[in-house]
Amino acid sequence: MIITSLLDTDLYKFTMMQVVLHQFPAAQVEYKYKCRTPGIDLHPYADEMQREIDALCELRFTDEELTYLGGLRFIKSDYVDFLRLFHLPRRCISVSKLPGGELDIVVKGPWLHTILFEIPVLAIVNEVYFRNNHLAPAYGEGRQRLAAKMDMVRSDPELHDFHIADYGTRRRFSKAWHEEVMVTLKEQMGAHFAGTSNVYFAMKYGLTPLGTMAHEYLQACQGLGPRLRDSQIYGFEVWAREYRGDLGIALSDVYGMNAFLRDFDMYFCKLFDGARHDSGDPFIWGDRLIEHYKENRVDPRTKTLVFSDSLTFPLAIQLAKYFAGRCITAFGIGTNLTNDLSYQPLQVVMKMVKCNGQPVAKVSDTPEKTMCDDKAYLAYLRQVFEIDTPAV
Repeated sequence: MIITSLLDTDLYKFTMMQVVLHQFPAAQVEYKYKCRTPGIDLHPYADEMQREIDALCELRFTDEELTYLGGLRFIKSDYVDFLRLFHLPRRCISVSKLPGGELDIVVKGPWLHTILFEIPVLAIVNEVYFRNNHLAPAYGEGRQRLAAKMDMVRSDPELHDFHIADYGTRRRFSKAWHEEVMVTLKEQMGAHFAGTSNVYFAMKYGLTPLGTMAHEYLQACQGLGPRLRDSQIYGFEVWAREYRGDLGIALSDVYGMNAFLRDFDMYFCKLFDGARHDSGDPFIWGDRLIEHYKENRVDPRTKTLVFSDSLTFPLAIQLAKYFAGRCITAFGIGTNLTNDLSYQPLQVVMKMVKCNGQPVAKVSDTPEKTMCDDKAYLAYLRQVFEIDTPAV
């Protein structure tokens, strides 16, 4: 089967899940899947995906895996005890066919028990699709492309402080190719390879697991906080209360950059270690954040700007040079690392659309990334956060 370990997912799923256990154990949510790549017919593979999901829901954490998680400085013992009893509930996920070849994949149930579905389900969709459409994968081409990317970094003396991380689990070509990429980067990139968001490979190869929060966390706060306008502030405060200064990278694009900067005041500027970019122009985003730090009497050179929006190696290198000496930079590269074998990758996502029965939304600085089932709620959210026009 494709997924053989519940650790085969991104670290931020576990860090968010711990917050859910301690702060929102009764929250009910709904996620929906979407393929943004036009003309993809997934109907022939629906039954195969169903079988993979059946197997996923049979998995349990092993003692070795729980010992590893418990050894991470920010994971608490009661959370590990909860995971000892955990499995993904099959009744909470459904897969059906929609017109035009699209699939309707819906996850619905307690947030605490469904939060770990997203990443492995997307990895399943990708691998089932690619293994049926490319029976003789172009691994040689993939290795050449990977070698060329590594050479870009190793041959440039200006990039001695350049660090990339793997963020590619959800859109990988296959688990086997993902693993080969991890091993190659570890062996050949040295200190330039900062680690991986994939907890399974981090454990297996002694890599640093990386990640803090995702969009779903701040989206859920729309339905959990005291007031919609304060939901972003509420999310940051709850996070800080849980981790007490650890895992201090704030996500900036759930309501757009203007709304983020309004809420990310001096207190949060000093409290959080930095912020992550995931939509809009990354150069403009970084310039604005650096100026924001200066206006709040914080030295931006002490703060980390994490770039993770559709990154390629050339773009990451451009960004590193542009911001050199002005801040600390880090780069999370996904599809361009784990699904670059000359084939068109699938742009698949699974986003939270409801929390406690009410709509939730992400309003992105990249319009096509905005996702919400309720147009009236989306319009209201834009009004509340004053985001009628993109900030970047």
